[in-house]
Amino acid sequence: MEVELFSSQFFVALFSIIVLDLVLAGDNAVVIAMASNRLPVHLRKRAIYVGTAGAIIIRLIMTYFAVQLLSVPYLQALGGLVLLPIAVKLMKPSGGEEHIEAAETFAGAVKTIIIADAAMGIDNVIAIAGASHGDFLLVVLGLIISIPIVVGGSQLIGTLMDKYPVLVVLGTAILGWTGGTMIVHDRTIGVMLLEAAPQAAYLLPAALAGAVCGIGGYLQRRK
Repeated sequence: MEVELFSSQFFVALFSIIVLDLVLAGDNAVVIAMASNRLPVHLRKRAIYVGTAGAIIIRLIMTYFAVQLLSVPYLQALGGLVLLPIAVKLMKPSGGEEHIEAAETFAGAVKTIIIADAAMGIDNVIAIAGASHGDFLLVVLGLIISIPIVVGGSQLIGTLMDKYPVLVVLGTAILGWTGGTMIVHDRTIGVMLLEAAPQAAYLLPAALAGAVCGIGGYLQRRK
């Protein structure tokens, strides 16, 4: 489903992608900072820029193929379901389990940033592919806008998310909504759902957005 260029739907989808990029990039920003931590100051920034450029290229390739795969029957609905536990996990307090070995060479830091970002970015790829509605231009624009913020403010992102928890809640809701939208736009399951109840086009995404925020909030309070 291509989105008309510069329409209201285009800007809503672009905003969703930027928010998802920033919220889901929290761990990736930590990876960038940790991987280059042992390098001399004059090499650290260069490693971050080169490593992030490589990570962006890998991310674009992964997202491009994800967008193509979502046109296969059932896969878009499956991708939507995969996003739901990711959305709930987003609101749970971090256990600090991620451990990235800091590299001592420029090439090692660049390699660590690219590999770790690719491994940790699968949830991001599925979410962005779904939120883009199959429009790869939206994916590229979202990355162009959000990546400089991630690179330039790896610590700032964490601080903002701590200071303004509403950002995390907003990201969680968008993930839940995106998951529901992916399900109702699936070529097979979506058609069956909409034939049974046309209102499912917006009721299911809204219900899933509320559900993931509710479950995530409950788990957050238990912690």
